[in-house]
Amino acid sequence: MHPRRNLELKAHDPDPEATLRAALALGATDEGVLEQRDTYFPVAHGRLKLREQTPGGAHLIQYARADEPQERESAYRLAAIADPAALAAALAAALGTEGVVVKRRRLLLWERVRIHLDDVTGLGTFVELEAVLSDDEELADAQPRIDRLRATLGIGDDRLEPRGYAQQLLERA
Repeated sequence: MHPRRNLELKAHDPDPEATLRAALALGATDEGVLEQRDTYFPVAHGRLKLREQTPGGAHLIQYARADEPQERESAYRLAAIADPAALAAALAAALGTEGVVVKRRRLLLWERVRIHLDDVTGLGTFVELEAVLSDDEELADAQPRIDRLRATLGIGDDRLEPRGYAQQLLERA
């Protein structure tokens, strides 16, 4: 099975309310608030996390993404998990853990782009853009959507964040 792909970026968001207003004015739909807990496990290739989400259940997510500030490809695989506590215990016993990220995420959708307004415990507020790619799409096909959102939401290069939340938290410890 081929991994799913998206073109994504992460940026610091000093004014999430203004970002929300701008996204809604562009026509994004507000899909509500998600409470997420991501537990990261050390692996030889890419990254592995167990996401427990309310609403939405739990998923094991394996993904590969470069740590670069600009838009980058993320290739990922999802597996629904019925018993996240048991899986977390088994993975922690076998692999150890790298960290836990707790966040409150406001999810918006616009032209096959997921807009995440994240409030991350211990880090602050961020905006993530994830343009979902179909199997026959190239990264360049999604770039205009990302560019338009960056312009509309005022995401300048000075706000881009190359590191994932788990890595940022580890560096602060």
